[in-house]
Amino acid sequence: MVEPWRDRARRAVDWNWRLRSAGDPRPHYVICGRDALAYYVARAMLESDLPDGGARVTVVVPERYRSNGPDVAGLRGLRVVRSDRLDVATFEAAGLAGAAGLALLHQDDVGNLYAALCAQAVDQRVRQVLRMFNGTLADGVRKLLKAPVEVLSDAEMAAPAFVAAALGEVDSSSFQHRDKTLRVARRADVREQDVVCALAHITAQGVELLPDEWVPADLVLAEATGQPPGTEVAARRLVRARRRRRPMEVLLRAVRGFATRKIGIAVMLVLAVIAVLGALISRAEGVSPAEALYLTLVTTLSGADPDTHKAASAQIMQVVLNLAGLALIPLITAVVVDGIVNARLALHTGRSQPARMGHVVVIGLGNVGTRVMAQLREYDVEVVAIDKNPEPRGAALARQLEVPLIVGDAALPETLVAASVADCQALVVASTDDVANLEAALAARDLRGDLRVVLRLFDGDFAERVEETFALGVSRSVSYLAAPAFIGALTERAVITTIPVDRHALPVAEVPVAAGSGLDGRPLEAVSRNGQVRLIARTPAGGGKTIWWKDLDPRQVISAGDRLTVVARRRGLDWLTRQCAPPVRTGPVPRPAGSVHIGEPTPTAAPTVVRGPADWEVAASAPGAAHPVPPAVGAPSATSGGPPEDIELTRQRDGTSEVS
Repeated sequence: MVEPWRDRARRAVDWNWRLRSAGDPRPHYVICGRDALAYYVARAMLESDLPDGGARVTVVVPERYRSNGPDVAGLRGLRVVRSDRLDVATFEAAGLAGAAGLALLHQDDVGNLYAALCAQAVDQRVRQVLRMFNGTLADGVRKLLKAPVEVLSDAEMAAPAFVAAALGEVDSSSFQHRDKTLRVARRADVREQDVVCALAHITAQGVELLPDEWVPADLVLAEATGQPPGTEVAARRLVRARRRRRPMEVLLRAVRGFATRKIGIAVMLVLAVIAVLGALISRAEGVSPAEALYLTLVTTLSGADPDTHKAASAQIMQVVLNLAGLALIPLITAVVVDGIVNARLALHTGRSQPARMGHVVVIGLGNVGTRVMAQLREYDVEVVAIDKNPEPRGAALARQLEVPLIVGDAALPETLVAASVADCQALVVASTDDVANLEAALAARDLRGDLRVVLRLFDGDFAERVEETFALGVSRSVSYLAAPAFIGALTERAVITTIPVDRHALPVAEVPVAAGSGLDGRPLEAVSRNGQVRLIARTPAGGGKTIWWKDLDPRQVISAGDRLTVVARRRGLDWLTRQCAPPVRTGPVPRPAGSVHIGEPTPTAAPTVVRGPADWEVAASAPGAAHPVPPAVGAPSATSGGPPEDIELTRQRDGTSEVS
């Protein structure tokens, strides 16, 4: 029987992959994910200049999925394995055994834990980097896994940037390194002697990162000397302003929302009839205003004795007044009952909220929205949350922090009015749906044109066009802000933190100097490169006391074992890592094979080959078909367009971008 072409292609791919991987000196990394974070991590690994000449990357994605942003499977130069389940069979098909690292980047804490355990069964020595939101579970994972593991939270890393943007400040989150605490600040807010290095100079033409020392930079990295950061100062101003609210306006709005509009109109009409008839009766009987009020109330509420000797007009008014009294009592009862029922329903859905001023509205209590809400409450800033789901991920924390949760569509005006968006300080739109985020932002701008909006968008090109066209304020990308830290953990770089600056990210890293490396024996002045790398500290070999920027002498000689702390762009950090790495043999490096699918989970199931967006593919049609020849290393592709200068939130040559 003739062998099916799919089986022939599968065997060709497996044979070709094993043959090429056996003599390939490049490190192999497996990335499991499908969103923008997986895309940026995979792209950075493909474009990185590692000491061994780059990296081989295998990406595991579900069989069918919808990418809300850049598609990781569309990158060229990587191997794609499609499987709906991250189990032992999938990792074996991905060639995890002997790999240098594994990144589990799905937004499912339990699923990532299960995948980590399966990966440990395949290879206990592979380095694992897990994406997790639950901090308690993350601590347990570090103790549970025998393999070297790093657990990171992209939401925790990105939340300070959202909070700073909402308060109209720079991201001044501080970080501890060695014996000093450093933070980002405006140049005018810190003393000259506390400035560590210049981070950015903002001009009309754009942002210049890591400029020359003589350039008057707008943003600097400074030593924290006890002065509160700008976000904390802005939060204090917000809290003081909130205490000066207008209580009568709040009371009137609360009364206005007590009952429905129809019942309110009916009550007003009945009261108007009673007032008119009371005035006519008092004039007809010639009594004082106090006596007229008394007669009107008694006649309305309890009725009056019939008097046949009265004039016909007085008798008619008396009858009408009694009828109005009969209608008024049920209406009062309806108002009370309707108000109680509406209050209970509104409390259940989160819509029963007093009018607020100077608060921050957070739309979407997912991973990022929950972190943003928590940090704002740490500053004592009043927060109102909106989510379509009655029980989102952050609902329990919202109840614990006494944050009102309004359940509804944020694109509807009534939902935004219930959250007092027209009077809020800022609106943070942090859900995972680009279209829903844009709709909510535009609806909020209809209520108030000068509202500060912090918008989360996944699709970078779409975000850039939206920001230019609609001027919706500041945009932030969680995947962009967190990607450098995940890349550093995957490649075992000591990335201390990531500093977001406009549409860029500057990692702060500590790089060890290996014996015989390019920087071994060279002066410190060879480390810093304008626009790419800035040296801020040096820790001598043997664990000596760290020498900080104030005492660094450019003429000092670098020794093997020294650890260099730098602020750099990704390309500059790649260069520094290569210069600090031990010498390695060089030679032509092959590229990986094509795309693999995992079929239905059966005991004998084997990967099958399909044509996909990999760098090169195998589709053998005959038993003796020749193996395809991959393109040359470093050759530009139709999708990537060659390695870009940095992972920046600007339009790259591949046509993709993402807004920070």
